[in-house]
Amino acid sequence: MPVIIPKDIPAYAYLKDRSFVMDTERANTQDIRPLEILIVNLMPTKIDTENQILSLLSNSPLQTNITLLSTQTYIGQNTPIEHLNQFYIGIEEAKKRRFDGAIVTGAPVETLAYTDVHYWHELQGIFNFLKEHVTSTLYLCWGAMAGLYHFHGIDKVALDEKKFGIFDHEKQADDLLLTNLNDFVAIPHSRHSALNETQVKNASGVEVLLYSEEAGSTVLRNDQDIFIMGHPEYTRETLHKEFIRDKDLGKAIKPPVNYYRTRIGDLNDINYKWRSDSNTLFSNWINYRIYQTTPFVL
Repeated sequence: MPVIIPKDIPAYAYLKDRSFVMDTERANTQDIRPLEILIVNLMPTKIDTENQILSLLSNSPLQTNITLLSTQTYIGQNTPIEHLNQFYIGIEEAKKRRFDGAIVTGAPVETLAYTDVHYWHELQGIFNFLKEHVTSTLYLCWGAMAGLYHFHGIDKVALDEKKFGIFDHEKQADDLLLTNLNDFVAIPHSRHSALNETQVKNASGVEVLLYSEEAGSTVLRNDQDIFIMGHPEYTRETLHKEFIRDKDLGKAIKPPVNYYRTRIGDLNDINYKWRSDSNTLFSNWINYRIYQTTPFVL
């Protein structure tokens, strides 16, 4: 799917030799109604997250027009303000439009109570907007926890140690989202919290699609949206960078599980086993949850 982005956004240089990316000028010459995808980027390192997600939205004949949204009640310090001003909008501007799909990223705030997150009230408004004006939303990691709590009252539970590594997940249901996936699906995890599994089982309208004995309920759905407790968007080196960062900070961190083949901490010895699964998940979400159901006129 060729994602349509300006040539001057950093992701264009990152993606042009890796995926099918189209600049805005070229896209305007094609008489095609592109899919409109809104990315609610809650991560502090927004450019890295843009690169990761956009690489998974590429490589399909369909055009995809990307809009980036950031919170306005809290502005992080890890992304240049010039980048935010040039490429991001706020929720009030987004409310003037409708979107075929949306993606809500994770955020490094999962040890906080939801009401203690600086932008929680604003995020609740964003969630409600997505529910009413977007055909389907894909929630990732903390975004998935927050979405399940907001819409279904499912609490998060603190873990004794970080869930960190690559875990295999078994199919729990027949769903078009899982089309062309093997019986076991690899997904990266990097989180300090899990879902309250009893509440998941009792939640009305929530179905578990992928489950792992080690990582718990990981991919869930309701009538409209998808919630993924892991990070399918992570690239080969993401967990490595997190591991080295935490070690350098003196944190008690174990190596990511099922990630390094034999040499712990070696960037050249990573078992990059989840990429095809991630591509299939994103492609299926776009095809079966958005393209097959979204109206031609938004």
